[in-house]
Amino acid sequence: MKLPIFLYGSKVLRERASEADLSDKEKISALVADMEETLASADGCGLAAPQVGVSSRILIVDGRDLVEAYPYLKDFKRIMINPVVVEESEQTREYSEGCLSVPGIYADVRRPEKIKVEYFNEKFEPVTEEFDKFACRMIQHELDHLDGKMFVDRVAPIRRKMIAKKLMNITKGKVSTNYKSRLE
Repeated sequence: MKLPIFLYGSKVLRERASEADLSDKEKISALVADMEETLASADGCGLAAPQVGVSSRILIVDGRDLVEAYPYLKDFKRIMINPVVVEESEQTREYSEGCLSVPGIYADVRRPEKIKVEYFNEKFEPVTEEFDKFACRMIQHELDHLDGKMFVDRVAPIRRKMIAKKLMNITKGKVSTNYKSRLE
């Protein structure tokens, strides 16, 4: 089922998400299926549970549609349940980011070039995996959502001033999306 994507200004996007209860596999699997459908219909490359109004530490990243720009993402899709970054590089890289919860706004964000993450996959198996390049970027962006942070919190102060009016308009519902969205 396609779920509405909560927009900037919604309270759930500013809360630290709770650990997913791994004993409730059916509930998690249903949420993941809904998130996958929602992400596909919104034409995004990542989605965290808080973005669909659920305060749970679950995220999806899917780079398969980005293969033209990033050939190495040809088969890249991850579902992460209760992810934890256990290592990150000191080297950083700046890249322009956007977000389904912040439609129409893009800004450069500096993040570590590489990370190592421990998580449970969709089969509830423990996984430890290292990521770099754009895959690393997508995961870090979604991990922020699990901690109540958004990419606009990480932009340079001058850029933040430049987008302040657009952000205010989103909080007032003065924005249009090509997907089901919600402000709460």
